Amino acid sequence: MCTAWGKVRGRNIVRRVSFRHSGRLKRFVGAKIMDIKRVGVIGAGTMGNGIAHVFARGGYSVVLCDVEPRFLERGLAAITKNLDREVGKDKITAEDKASALKQIEPVTDRARLAECDFIVEAATEKFEIKTEIFRDLDRLARAEVILASNTSSISITKLGAQTKRPDRVIGMHFFNPVPVMKLVEVIRGLATSQETFSETRNLALKLDKTPVEVNDAPGFVSNRVLMPLLNEAMFAVMEGVATAEAVDEVFKLGMAHPMGPLTLADFIGLDVCLDIMRVMQDGLGDPKYRPCPLLIKMVDAGWLGRKSGRGFYKY
Repeated sequence: MCTAWGKVRGRNIVRRVSFRHSGRLKRFVGAKIMDIKRVGVIGAGTMGNGIAHVFARGGYSVVLCDVEPRFLERGLAAITKNLDREVGKDKITAEDKASALKQIEPVTDRARLAECDFIVEAATEKFEIKTEIFRDLDRLARAEVILASNTSSISITKLGAQTKRPDRVIGMHFFNPVPVMKLVEVIRGLATSQETFSETRNLALKLDKTPVEVNDAPGFVSNRVLMPLLNEAMFAVMEGVATAEAVDEVFKLGMAHPMGPLTLADFIGLDVCLDIMRVMQDGLGDPKYRPCPLLIKMVDAGWLGRKSGRGFYKY
């Protein structure tokens, strides 16, 4: 197999030779050339529209699917705003922006994803919802198409088991804001093949992201470490140790975090934080992952953070 030297964050790596032409990604896999031209993204929310943004900016045709036109309109508006920001910072040109927007086709008919060569699911962080989606995608997509999930905590092994192609199911966990953040956790399920992992990793590199290999476990690496930190910060507020502002100042000034844990929780969405904590509590069975009662109460009140206008702060 031909190899070429590349770098990921200063480390030399050996990777398969890849070629890009007119939005195509061609890779040698044995004697077979894989060709990804059209990418499907399910979910036009914060993560979904960000994923669609980076694929379209990278030259791929994108089918962006959601259940209602208003969600698609909101997602496209976010993509346009973020592309405008990149133009303003001279990261891309106005022509690049126009070209990227032309690459995105919004649809509500999931059957349109049958035309795609690679599909990323970025729906709500609920196992039941993702299960239904993966069963349907397995029915719709060609047998060789990889089905990736942007899940931040749910088992890739379990999602793969809902399909007849568990070897072609993988986690591709992007980070918010997707157009800015370099990291992608590439998560292997128990049945995920080496070929599927290599194809997904190479695709992340083509998007100018830094893929990091992670094995399947509740919360993976990022959220298994991060969410207990946010949860403990919430306990500190609930128990009157300090105000939310004080907790955040400690982390910004004492630990050089760009934002405090409670600001970050609001940014992620308190409902998402709660879902992840529950996945880890159920999956790992350790009481240290018990969600803070204040978090549960705030979600019950509809105080979900930035997206609802109120969380630990008002927006």
